[in-house]
Amino acid sequence: QVQLVESGGGLVQAGGSLRLSCAASGGTFSSYAVGWFRRAPGKEREFVATISVSGGNTYSTDSVKGRFTISRDNVKNTVYLQMNSLKPEDTAGYYCAAGTAEYCSGYGCYYSLDYDYWGQGTQVTVSS
Repeated sequence: QVQLVESGGGLVQAGGSLRLSCAASGGTFSSYAVGWFRRAPGKEREFVATISVSGGNTYSTDSVKGRFTISRDNVKNTVYLQMNSLKPEDTAGYYCAAGTAEYCSGYGCYYSLDYDYWGQGTQVTVSS
């Protein structure tokens, strides 16, 4: 069983930066693809970014490309989401997820149903 704990959220002004962390315990985290998702009040959960097992391949949604970067440190069992140039519309609860499916290993996965383990989330609030 894998436990995921997100941290690094907070209140920031528009244009600012935050780095979210997703720390894992249990299981073999280094063999799982990882994704970040977010949910804003009154909205559906939204895919943000994903990273392959090796960390060599990443993919992010268009609205964050060029601003957010996903990375991982398999020694520390941690995945990061560096968020720059934050906008008020980035305000949401951010959740990391780990996926064990083999088809996710090479390039990560986009759909939330592909993920087996989820963290409790960390809140990001961007003021204008």
